[in-house]
Amino acid sequence: DLQICQHQAPTCCTKKMEESYQAAVRRERTQSIQALNFELKYMIVGHITAFQEAFETSLRFAENHTSSLFETAYRAMAKEAAEPVKELFTDLSLYILGAETTVESAVLRFFDSLFPLVYSRLINPGITDLSEDYTECLRLTRQDINPFGHYSKNMVTELSKSLWASRMLSQALSLGIEVINTTEHAALTKECSRALVKMQYCPHCQGLTLIRPCVGYCLNVMRGCLASVSELDAQWREYISTLEYLTNEMAASHDLEIALMGIRNSINEAILHAQLNGPQLSATVDKVCGQPKQEEGNLSSDNVVSVKEVTETQRFVMAHTSLNNKRREFISYMKRSRTFYASIAERLCDGDLVMRDSSTCWNGEDVV
Repeated sequence: DLQICQHQAPTCCTKKMEESYQAAVRRERTQSIQALNFELKYMIVGHITAFQEAFETSLRFAENHTSSLFETAYRAMAKEAAEPVKELFTDLSLYILGAETTVESAVLRFFDSLFPLVYSRLINPGITDLSEDYTECLRLTRQDINPFGHYSKNMVTELSKSLWASRMLSQALSLGIEVINTTEHAALTKECSRALVKMQYCPHCQGLTLIRPCVGYCLNVMRGCLASVSELDAQWREYISTLEYLTNEMAASHDLEIALMGIRNSINEAILHAQLNGPQLSATVDKVCGQPKQEEGNLSSDNVVSVKEVTETQRFVMAHTSLNNKRREFISYMKRSRTFYASIAERLCDGDLVMRDSSTCWNGEDVV
């Protein structure tokens, strides 16, 4: 009653043993593919963690760098500006990690929150009644009167370039893990598990427990079993090319760290622009939002302060040279895995599974 290991000679196998053999080959094949995938998956997971840690470190550093602008140059609004700054960097972090948001919405939301502070603390520091309605009117007016000039749009452009590459790389690495996990748990067809039993266990039914499959025979069986997995070859090669492109983009003109460090200077330039155009802005705001209550006395706005970029930027970039090294190391490894799915059958037929250095091997029917 044997279905797979049928042979003219006497046998010590039963149908139940054949079923056990089928369960064994399915388990063994999954374990073999997992072992092959382990190094590749380990490398990708390690770099997902390393890149995300680097993103977070860069964001926190840039956030502190930006906050110090208000603490040193615009103390009158430093305390109130802390929350908008924090929200801006939280939004940018979520964008890099793949959230459904945009750099433009994050930056413009920040400037919407900043304008009421700049207007009431720097342009008209005598304002005492900053009600919710008046604040909201200032926020909405910002979109029409553009108090920060081209600086807000420039900031969107610069950040969009560098953060886009980081966001895409983060998503691409996660996709790589998903693909590898899917191939690990790809179900074997009934025909495949029967072919594997015939190759690995049918010799046992004749007492030939030490004989192993011929190399050519093993390759034929494995290629048939893994046809659907090896079809990933073209897409995997394209995927590696995409990773290479993204890592080059991140390391070139779209350097994440430099763009984040530039936020402080962009905000400073935007505030200076608003201060220099204070009288015109006040005239427009008075027409749209009305005149708020002001304190009596001779109050003038803060002096226009130009903040020079400190050498922190250089130190920061030097500290993140290690991230560039990680990128290079990672892409170098991934390029070596270009043929991973094309050569998977050869790799599974390597090692102890087949008989390489002997004159006798199993061809599926007999010892040859």
